[in-house]
Amino acid sequence: MAISEISAESSEGSPLVKIRSLLPGLARAEQRVANIVLADPASISRRSITEVAEAAGTSETTVTRFCKAIGVGGYPDLRIALAADTARTSTRDRELGGDIGPDDGLGDIISKIGYADAKAVEETAGQLDAASLNALVDAVATARRIDVYGVGASAFVALDLQQKLHRIGLVSFAWSDTHNALTSAAVLEPGDVAIGISHTGATTETVEALREAKRHGATTGAITNFARSPITEITDHVLTTAVRETTYRSGAMASRIGQLTVIDCLFIGVAQRHLEQTKTALEATREAVSGHRLGSRPDRRRHKEA
Repeated sequence: MAISEISAESSEGSPLVKIRSLLPGLARAEQRVANIVLADPASISRRSITEVAEAAGTSETTVTRFCKAIGVGGYPDLRIALAADTARTSTRDRELGGDIGPDDGLGDIISKIGYADAKAVEETAGQLDAASLNALVDAVATARRIDVYGVGASAFVALDLQQKLHRIGLVSFAWSDTHNALTSAAVLEPGDVAIGISHTGATTETVEALREAKRHGATTGAITNFARSPITEITDHVLTTAVRETTYRSGAMASRIGQLTVIDCLFIGVAQRHLEQTKTALEATREAVSGHRLGSRPDRRRHKEA
């Protein structure tokens, strides 16, 4: 199935995922409503709009504005959407979907982290916009050069994308140093692609590099957890992750899982556009490093010659 044929239903995902994604861009009063919903979504179906407004310390009008901001028509629609989402939530979600407690044993920690990581992949894939992905795949597949920017934990994800693209013969660079990122962006031109990776979408260094790249005519893409964030304001194509933060799993930990999921989707899409080149390049690079694995034939030959 072509990317453009993926059903719209699979891209919409859970209303809770959308609320978390839009949270930083909401007005302060709307954020209070969002936090009430996120804290106990199952209870919303039993609460009136007046009760929610009072709990959030705001007005019914603000609750209605919040509903429209997240893409539902009004409070009745929100209640229906959350009730349906809650009905899909299994016992396992309730047992393992919560925060890691200070008294949890290692067995519980393993189960909760494994569940949370799997959920991050599932929810990221479920809400990933196929049209935006397709557009960025097209841009990368035809680019003269691809520059990827990321700092902190996102720098490792940027390096992963750069290595994948480089391995199939595409000219790509990953930059985590601010000066190097800005100077690389300054020599980009139309036909080049610059991709910024930032969980919050507000990382100053990454936003600055993308802005410089766009100023010089490069096509820009962003991978972020928040659809309304500074990085999205200067980006041609936005791909979002769906990652929940907890006490022990900050954005720096949890974001990698969702980002790598998006990176893999982007890379496979690009590789499909260069199928023969990809096959040849992967075989050549595999052969180039084959002698550096213990037990490989070149390794055994070296032992015999010794």
